[in-house]
Amino acid sequence: MSESGYAVVTGAGSGIGRAVASALVAHGWSTVFTGRRLEKLEEAAGEAQAGARGDARAVPIACDVSRPEQVERLFDRVAEEFGRLDLLFNNAGMGFKSMPIDEIPVDVWHDVVDVNLTGSFLCARAAFGMMRNQEPMGGRIINNGSISAHAPRPGSVPYTTTKHAITGLTKTLALDGRPFDIACGQIDIGNAFTEMAAPMAEGVPQANGEIAPEAVMDVRHVADAVLHMAGLPLDANVLFMTVMATKMPFVGRG
Repeated sequence: MSESGYAVVTGAGSGIGRAVASALVAHGWSTVFTGRRLEKLEEAAGEAQAGARGDARAVPIACDVSRPEQVERLFDRVAEEFGRLDLLFNNAGMGFKSMPIDEIPVDVWHDVVDVNLTGSFLCARAAFGMMRNQEPMGGRIINNGSISAHAPRPGSVPYTTTKHAITGLTKTLALDGRPFDIACGQIDIGNAFTEMAAPMAEGVPQANGEIAPEAVMDVRHVADAVLHMAGLPLDANVLFMTVMATKMPFVGRG
């Protein structure tokens, strides 16, 4: 089991991304914290560096994952900083308020698809290229799929569509990565307590039309799950993992 390496975490300035990136650094992984807001990344990376294991480094690099030229520059920087890449956690994502499809602005659709899906594709593409061509060859890509990769919330067409598509990306990368020792898996997360998920505890729309609070879990459990997936040798892979608040509505969501 690998206990260290070189990693990139997208959406690392807050929430799940920050928790996972910080946990990686605490377990000896030199990690690029990337996202759109440099000041948030610098804050997160600075805090993580204080708790780093061994020579692990926390490196903040700003990048809008929906922009191909910025993603290219990001991975050029990764090559300069680390010389190789062992792990990508494709986590950056955005949602939108609940509403029926005919009320969703087309610009919102494009924004959500650009970040959640195109951003994951661009980062996976760049990481795959590095992992395929480095020596020794190989690495691991973990995609954040979400519970919405399985079951939608009401009024969530853009978000749910992109998360279903992430499952197709995961399966194809897992297949195409075989000749190059590149493993790909997906973690589907339900109600981890972060700033983004805080409304869950207050009350969110349910399938029966009610507004109801939902159970949440500590985001540290997500970080622990990603650490487990990341720590496996490349001849083993968690293809799909669901980690969720035990009492949240999922199996009986609708």
